[in-house]
Amino acid sequence: MASFFITGTDTDVGKTWFTCWLVRSWRAQGHDAVGLKPISTGDRQDAILLREASGNSLTLDEINPVHFQEPAAPLVAAHAENREINFIAQNQSIHKLQSRFSHLAIEGVGGWRVPLAPGYEVRDWARDLALPVVVVARAGLGTLNHTLLTVESIQQAGLTCAGIVLNAGAEEDRAATLPDFDLARRTNRSVLERLLLLPIFDFDRLTHAAGKVPVWLGGEKI
Repeated sequence: MASFFITGTDTDVGKTWFTCWLVRSWRAQGHDAVGLKPISTGDRQDAILLREASGNSLTLDEINPVHFQEPAAPLVAAHAENREINFIAQNQSIHKLQSRFSHLAIEGVGGWRVPLAPGYEVRDWARDLALPVVVVARAGLGTLNHTLLTVESIQQAGLTCAGIVLNAGAEEDRAATLPDFDLARRTNRSVLERLLLLPIFDFDRLTHAAGKVPVWLGGEKI
């Protein structure tokens, strides 16, 4: 059994790309695995990709039961559409799916402190689900501050941070314009390992192609 809450240091850091890869890799190992995007705003492309990665085991509405048309934080989008999220029903549905599948990846929305409802953030939602948290971060310049702050907040919420995913794919466009990018990318992993004492997974095109999931992410022991 492996269930994780996947969050990010920011929006557009590659949560969906990584979560789809993780689910596909689990399934390739023979596990009954699915990925969820319980809350989305704007389009539903992330949920569609997760449905495909999950082998169409669930409907789009099962993967993404709450969708707002406005591309904004759920708190703002819900207010604009005069709607509320029923988190009790939402979380009960997620726990039922945990009993159906051996491996479950739940992708959050935006970053760790994004407001979902008045007085209720992604952090509070993850705390109610009580799952280990995986942090997806950019691999290059600027990630140290964002990652340290995110992990600190996860731990202050009383949750386990399972580890960090440094997503090199999220940085390809920035690499050509930032002269310090290469140095930061070469050293970020070692700095974070030293400061956080957490497992770190370098996620790039090579690891994506290999499909080898680390043990701490529910991969097979060799």
